[in-house]
Amino acid sequence: MGKGESTKVAVLDEATELASLVGLGGLTIGTLAAATKLSKSGLYAHFASKESLQVEVLQHAREKFVDVVMRPTLATPRGEPRLREFFDRWLHWQSTAFGGGCVFVDAASEFDDQEGPVRDELVRAERDKLESVTMIVRTGVAEGHFREDVDPEQFAYELEGIVLAHHHARRLMRDGSADTRARRAFERLLDSCRPRADEIHQA
Repeated sequence: MGKGESTKVAVLDEATELASLVGLGGLTIGTLAAATKLSKSGLYAHFASKESLQVEVLQHAREKFVDVVMRPTLATPRGEPRLREFFDRWLHWQSTAFGGGCVFVDAASEFDDQEGPVRDELVRAERDKLESVTMIVRTGVAEGHFREDVDPEQFAYELEGIVLAHHHARRLMRDGSADTRARRAFERLLDSCRPRADEIHQA
């Protein structure tokens, strides 16, 4: 990695953290310049506009999600063990990745009605994440951990609901039981997908 590239990565680290605190919509070349003590002209050498900065922040956060959540998850045995690893890491990510909370969750509420590259990037990240969950659930069915009639897309929908509820409870409500409640809901979701006793007996 060259000096210019390493500088940009460091700036993106700072920008992503700042976006978690002030919102992606509040992230501008000016606010980033003030936070990093870099000149606006220097930042414009890396980012052509506020919008390109916002898109690159989302891409940077997405790369971090892959490194922290997805790669270790895919190194775990297929099926339920992999799904548990993913959930644990996703929950931890939501709680610890950035000082102001998950950039994706906050940005989704900011940009859901704003057409353009930022929203497009958010949609891509969301689709990739949900597709990863459905893929893991399908391997769980193939491994016999879950019933054959389990709907992977529905599972992904409900799992995200658990994680978003956890984010809301932990960040907004400051509920000390948020982790426990999220894990309890996850176990119930898993239980709803397991083979029934008669199916196990027949197998």
